[in-house]
Amino acid sequence: METTLRVIDIVEGTSVDGPGLRTSIYLAGCEHRCPGCHNPHTWPHDAGKDMTVSELISIIEYNDFNVTLTGGDPIYQAERLLPLVKAIRQLGKSIWLYTGFTYEQLLEMPSACALLPYLDTIVDGPFIMEQRDTTLQFRGSRNQRLIKI
Repeated sequence: METTLRVIDIVEGTSVDGPGLRTSIYLAGCEHRCPGCHNPHTWPHDAGKDMTVSELISIIEYNDFNVTLTGGDPIYQAERLLPLVKAIRQLGKSIWLYTGFTYEQLLEMPSACALLPYLDTIVDGPFIMEQRDTTLQFRGSRNQRLIKI
């Protein structure tokens, strides 16, 4: 049986979730529940719909853009995400991943560590309303980092 992921939305051709035009995949599930989050509808783990890796790859191939994985927090689906990031890499696409976990926390999670070799950039850390900064590129608060893997 093929791996499925719980997907809230796919935004094709966006320029706000990383450099250039990208296919952004919004995955369901987030326990961080950051005050001021702009995607609270992605918090429930059962939100959205199930999509297979093949369905997602078809959309990525059709658009021919690099990919951003966001949400929610993709790390909550890390084990099921691994076949997708491998397939995206085989297409030669770069992958950005947004997470409310810090990079240091990811290093303590075996399922997250398995993703790291396939990622180009991680935007890490929770959104903190008191550190909100609309002048930052590709992130919402000053604590969040762009980490090139």
